[in-house]
Amino acid sequence: MKSLRDSLPDTTRRFTTALVSYGVPGDQAGALYAIVVFSIGFILGTIRVLLVAPRQGETTAVIIEAPIMLALSWFVCRWCVDRLNARRTIPIRSLISLVALLVLISTEVRLGAVLGRSLADQLATYGSLRERSVSP
Repeated sequence: MKSLRDSLPDTTRRFTTALVSYGVPGDQAGALYAIVVFSIGFILGTIRVLLVAPRQGETTAVIIEAPIMLALSWFVCRWCVDRLNARRTIPIRSLISLVALLVLISTEVRLGAVLGRSLADQLATYGSLRERSVSP
């Protein structure tokens, strides 16, 4: 015989949102992705500045580094999603990319501050790169 308790809805499950109820939350995958990509970029940037740029020039060094960095970023993203079993939906992927962008930017700003550069100096560097690429 069925009891009254069997017909009641299950209220013991905790409340979850649509973004968190599937696998690992996107914020963890985004943070892991950002940390790994930043580390790879730091290593490649060091190699570019110390070894390639003095021999080949700054522009050529960036042209060599960019496709390597993009390819590695692609594989690291796939690895993070697979490793952490992140759900393959647009909201989760959007959250992963937003978290990764915020972690990368904040890490870059913090590293600049540790190396003695203010935020204004860091932003001015981006402007000077644009001027150098436009000048003949």
